[in-house]
Amino acid sequence: MKIRTPSRIHITLIDLNGSIGRIDGGVGVALNEPYVEVEFKESDTIEVEGKAMNLDRFKQVAKKFGYVFNRGIKIDVLSDYHDHVGLGSGTQITLAIGMAFNKLYNLNLSVEEVAKIGGRGGTSGIGVNAFKVGGFIVDGGHSKKIKANFLPSSASKAKPAPIIARHDFPEWKIVLGIPELKGFYGKREVSLFQAHCPIPLNEVRELCHLILMKMLPSVVEGDLDEFGDALRKIQRLGFKKVEVNQYNDLIWRLLDEFDNAIGMSSTGPAVFAVVDSNAKVVEREIENYFEDYGFSCTTLITEARNRGAEIV
Repeated sequence: MKIRTPSRIHITLIDLNGSIGRIDGGVGVALNEPYVEVEFKESDTIEVEGKAMNLDRFKQVAKKFGYVFNRGIKIDVLSDYHDHVGLGSGTQITLAIGMAFNKLYNLNLSVEEVAKIGGRGGTSGIGVNAFKVGGFIVDGGHSKKIKANFLPSSASKAKPAPIIARHDFPEWKIVLGIPELKGFYGKREVSLFQAHCPIPLNEVRELCHLILMKMLPSVVEGDLDEFGDALRKIQRLGFKKVEVNQYNDLIWRLLDEFDNAIGMSSTGPAVFAVVDSNAKVVEREIENYFEDYGFSCTTLITEARNRGAEIV
């Protein structure tokens, strides 16, 4: 059997102020490419092979689920993608392997249950829900009764956040640019949250207004101009502004130079532009931009994935 996951762009976290009793929340889009794909079958032991960029990560996850379920598995990694660049590979690897165990041994676990065992989705629910249903997703974060502190998913034990809005994303092209840098993860990401939260309430309110009354309607109506305007404004609000600031002026200059619907995914450094034409031109421009500043850049033209992961 095989399982293929989406990837995702994470547009923004919503509420890292928490004054009305909830924190986190997220907005994002599932992508058709890049993706994680694994072939799997029963085994008495944990066996992981393939040409992954980070095969050790697949092995660690397989060992963790193998220990929890007291089962073996043989996994052949057919495709993966860059880690710690803002495209959510850790969540997709975890869910792919966890659901492989679930399928092989008829464990009857939900995607959310597998995610919680694997330690994913404790801040943003975008990656987990991209795996589950795909599309454009807004999640509702966590009650402070469940999660009291501002922490990234990697350091949170909260259950995955619930979907509060989900729509098919329009048939626009999405241009990804991944400069040869690493984003913030582990202790650096925890420190980022601790240093900058809580976010000022006025910024959270403005962000919510943009999401509810500009970005969501633009997706439903297929209005790229309105979507782009919302996206560009979101980059300068709340925790998204904090994330972009970590790269000094590198990402800010890119956002200022391009007229497209453009933003940075999660803590970066991956950037994305949403276009309805001239995707190849935009791809070359993003690549050239980073090369002008001394960074090689991997680029890819993809599109939204309006369905979840597939098991064949």
